[in-house]
Amino acid sequence: MTENKGKALIIGAGIAGLSSAYYLLQKGWQVEILEQNDLTNNCSYGNAGMIVPSHFTPLAAPGVVAQGIRWMFDSKSPFYVKPSLSTQLLSWGLKFLKHSNQSHVDRSAAAIRDLNLASSRLYNEIAQKDEFDFELNQNGILMLYKTQKVAEEETELAHKAISLGLPVDILDKKGIQELEPNAQLDVIGGINYKCDGHMNPVKLMKQLISYLKNNGVIFHTQHKVTGYEIAGNAINAIIANGKKFSADRFVMTGGSFLPELAQKAGIKIQLLPGKGYSFMHTPENPMNTLEHAALLLEARVAVTPMNGQIRFGGTMELASHRDTINMKRVEGIVQSIPQYLPDFQMEIPKESEIWFGYRPCAPDGLPYLGQSSKLKNLIIAGGGGMMGLSLGPIFGKTVSELANDQKPTVEIKIFNPERFS
Repeated sequence: MTENKGKALIIGAGIAGLSSAYYLLQKGWQVEILEQNDLTNNCSYGNAGMIVPSHFTPLAAPGVVAQGIRWMFDSKSPFYVKPSLSTQLLSWGLKFLKHSNQSHVDRSAAAIRDLNLASSRLYNEIAQKDEFDFELNQNGILMLYKTQKVAEEETELAHKAISLGLPVDILDKKGIQELEPNAQLDVIGGINYKCDGHMNPVKLMKQLISYLKNNGVIFHTQHKVTGYEIAGNAINAIIANGKKFSADRFVMTGGSFLPELAQKAGIKIQLLPGKGYSFMHTPENPMNTLEHAALLLEARVAVTPMNGQIRFGGTMELASHRDTINMKRVEGIVQSIPQYLPDFQMEIPKESEIWFGYRPCAPDGLPYLGQSSKLKNLIIAGGGGMMGLSLGPIFGKTVSELANDQKPTVEIKIFNPERFS
């Protein structure tokens, strides 16, 4: 540890908040975290646990709108936008339409790639520490497809990835099956993004919290931010649970609640929560294990081996926060799995066995990362969408660099958190 740089106050104990605390701590900051819930469940716990340099295409991309409209009429589809007269939804949707073009994809790809690659390297460093063992496996992620149309689309995308310098193998049915000798695959082929990896997010989060507590980070749980004390162009204090929390630097994470947190500080951030579901499955035959994480492409289902089990996850419901489970969406996930993995026949899980969380989705599909221009001592890190866990460490390292007035390791200009203000 270096000398005390001052006090940093972080809003949110998801992966972005915890990673920010981790790297600020290394630079000698005194760190406290405000979290509106407890420390047992948020979007960082129940996700697919994937590290994804392969996801260099933002959510706002050509063809997404047309596909989304088709899916909206299927109750079990992977994607759904709840119709609403909300001005927030309308504004988000118009910006999404504006950015769903090839020029936006081309403009964003290298920056997203660099952010994910840097984060992946940081995960490797964290995993070397004695305090951490979160099943990190950097052996690639398989993109599996059943139709010729998707095969052509994914092959084109794979060539784009290769042009961006990513290690990728385009494989036929035999080639992809050889990578999974213990599970039957009913696919026509797949892509192996060898730059990707996976982990156990529950273990990661618990170990990060334990590490931070053991090194002096103070957590204030069940503390919902209700306001800010602002003087001129700086925050003096954050108000939560009727108490004032002062600091030298403030870090706003907050996941899918980022817009409300920002609005209280007079900053406009556009973001919609994208609800996703996941559940754990224990194979009846222990030999039916998977070596790699995978995406079942037509079904938009994520598959991740974790601690002898397999986590299946999927769906994207763009709407306001609503803590209910849409069992039709879960049925859609379950019914699609044996179409790709015939060994994995399963019943619909009980509601108590289903996890759900909200991915923070920006209308242009890019994260929000950087120093506020309106409040000089505020740094914002969030909006990772489906890349949230993957980007955690680089979010944290960038926050630490900005707090110390250093140039960020990765170029972040395109991720300006006030770009829609």
